[in-house]
Amino acid sequence: MRLTSFAANGKQSYGVVTDDGIIDAGSMVENAPTLRAAIAASALDRIAEAADGRSPDHGLDEIEFLPVIPDPDKIICIGLNYRTHVLEGGRDIPKFPMIFTRYPNSQVGHRQPMVKPRVSDKFDYEGELAVIIGRTCRHVAEKDALSVIAGYSCYNDGSVRDYQRHTSQFYPGKNFYHSGAFGPWMVTADEIPDPTRMTLLTRLNGEEMQRATTDDLLFNINQLIAYLTTVTELYPGDVISTGTTGGVGIYREPPALMKEGDTIEVELDGIGILSNPIVNET
Repeated sequence: MRLTSFAANGKQSYGVVTDDGIIDAGSMVENAPTLRAAIAASALDRIAEAADGRSPDHGLDEIEFLPVIPDPDKIICIGLNYRTHVLEGGRDIPKFPMIFTRYPNSQVGHRQPMVKPRVSDKFDYEGELAVIIGRTCRHVAEKDALSVIAGYSCYNDGSVRDYQRHTSQFYPGKNFYHSGAFGPWMVTADEIPDPTRMTLLTRLNGEEMQRATTDDLLFNINQLIAYLTTVTELYPGDVISTGTTGGVGIYREPPALMKEGDTIEVELDGIGILSNPIVNET
């Protein structure tokens, strides 16, 4: 099942994505007005049953896609998690996951514009696989890690490279307003039993920039969840963006950085294509 958050007719909701449109699920579960709340209520199976055979309430061109989870408690990002990306930046292979966080207002949904900040011309793409947590969990063993996942999505960890390098902490370059993207939807975990067998692609204006398979992750999803839940408690709707592969724009000759008028796409087989135009900050 594919699920996304959206806005239509001035109202925000969430729903089941079909080839013909969106089935609004915002009223299907009591006290679950958001997708995050529906995940927390363990209601995804009920939503699937209620949506079965029902006609869409909105066409895909009639809605505004929002970030899949607009209101997560945490967005946890993993840096330097593909060998190709570590090596292209001349860094050492990390011994532990390199972790930073994003704020919800640093991201947009599918088809919404990613904003190049006025203070920098070093706005870069990072195509990634995102994991959405399905239940509250702490101290999860690696062997059990996939059982706490609600689903998977595409993520573009848009990075303002000069601000990222101001200090050893990546935070400034990763949290500019509307600089990242999350979508187009979440595919539930039952449809992706093996997330290590996915192909990740990033295209800038139709030209392939990044390609990798998710079995190339230095720290795989099981290891990341085990490590993170040792540190903190994860909640339903929390997002883990698992890192990008080589081919980012800053290390190309000449650099291939994003500017107004560009279109950036992140694609994962089994999920779909996250596509965003680039605009300048006003």
